[in-house]
Amino acid sequence: MTAERPIAPGATVLVTGSAGFIGRHLVRQLLAAGYAVHGLDRVATGWSAAGYTEHVVDLLDRPGLTKILPAIAPVAVLHLAARTDLEETRDIAGYAANTEGVSNLLAAVAAAPTVTRVVCTSSQLVCRMGYSPAHDEDYKPTTLYGRSKVETEQRWRQADGAGRVWCLTRPTTVWGPGMNPHYLTFFALLRDARYFHIAGGPTPKSYSYVGNAVDQYQRLLEAPAAAIHRRTFYLADSPQLSLESWVEGFRVELGTRPIRTMPRPVARGLALIGDVVHGLGVRFPFTSFRLRNVITASVVDLGQTLSVCGPPPVEFAAGVASTVAWLRRVWAGGSRWAID
Repeated sequence: MTAERPIAPGATVLVTGSAGFIGRHLVRQLLAAGYAVHGLDRVATGWSAAGYTEHVVDLLDRPGLTKILPAIAPVAVLHLAARTDLEETRDIAGYAANTEGVSNLLAAVAAAPTVTRVVCTSSQLVCRMGYSPAHDEDYKPTTLYGRSKVETEQRWRQADGAGRVWCLTRPTTVWGPGMNPHYLTFFALLRDARYFHIAGGPTPKSYSYVGNAVDQYQRLLEAPAAAIHRRTFYLADSPQLSLESWVEGFRVELGTRPIRTMPRPVARGLALIGDVVHGLGVRFPFTSFRLRNVITASVVDLGQTLSVCGPPPVEFAAGVASTVAWLRRVWAGGSRWAID
């Protein structure tokens, strides 16, 4: 572990994936805390704020990364940039940002002498839903995306974070204003009273309100080096909830009628129909893969995260209220990117 001066507001930090859902919230969190923030993404947003500078660079552009990091001269890098969908089913090469891109970032960090700490984002999907790993390198991915994130972690460990203080994060299901488009379909179903629970619950799940996730990133940025170095932290709300109670919170805030329950055999039949339709190349929102995710309990161990980051600051009801207010703006014709 390299010698490291304390990281505190006023320092210059780099957020990769700054145009993404979590990245946009993290940039705002760090600016509000007093950091000088540089954002790096392959997509330009045009967003501006005092203390913020945006850079358009692809993770697969090693020369570009190796040039830009020394020029920025950050003391820390919060690495969120990745391909995060589950759509790739043929070749892990489709997730090159999560594999080669990570190696490129490591090379760039090695060429940037000011960097003393890096927080690298992985995913809970390095293991299948419901699997409790025995240790940090006990992997059980079931998707190419999950496999690509295993490579993210392996490459990071093999390079020992380019000799810097480092840790890995595994976000769970992150929700909140500005969330990814596929959630909008779910919330529209809930709004229109067309959402069903699957019989057999409650199903414990780990969720992460985005405001809590970015607070945990900031705490990992500022924690003593010995508390985080070479460790892995799940990001999630506490206390953890069931799927049913999470959805019910939104139902109440939306003011829709009570949710009906679908018998599990009916759900399995519908999922099989979805498998056939999906196999024909037509998108279908409900498949056996989705059904397994819905009915499988999946709760992560937050002990290590809570010991370093403390309790998440945003309570569930407040997060729901903020998210529903954003949803109403989107449904009224506003941009889903507008999170303020």
